[in-house]
Amino acid sequence: MNIAAAAGVKWKAEPAEHTYPAAADYLTLVLPQNEVEQLVAALRKAAQVAKKAKDLERASGLRMLSADNPHVAADLKKIKAGEPLSPILLVRGRWLESRPLLVADGYHRICASYHLDENAEIPCRIVDA
Repeated sequence: MNIAAAAGVKWKAEPAEHTYPAAADYLTLVLPQNEVEQLVAALRKAAQVAKKAKDLERASGLRMLSADNPHVAADLKKIKAGEPLSPILLVRGRWLESRPLLVADGYHRICASYHLDENAEIPCRIVDA
């Protein structure tokens, strides 16, 4: 799946290999190691879906970083150069348990897309905890 937002954001068909260890590194801060290993394995197999930048922001409860944040700026520079970004890796939240959506990898890419078009469709892989 190659989703291009109205703002011209190009996306890779598959998450970059380095995003999985990055996701695992973050997830070990909030979940036990054995769960992290299962989640990362599930993320590798999960189907890709598209979600709007504004919905990812709302579900995660994260504030969007400014366009001058160094990591967001780097992603905006990639977008301007026509370089495709890696899809986002997510762990589904549980609203009734007050657990927000976890952005395991791709927070800065969400922010960059949001700055260009909050309705941008972003390719994601989502798994349940």
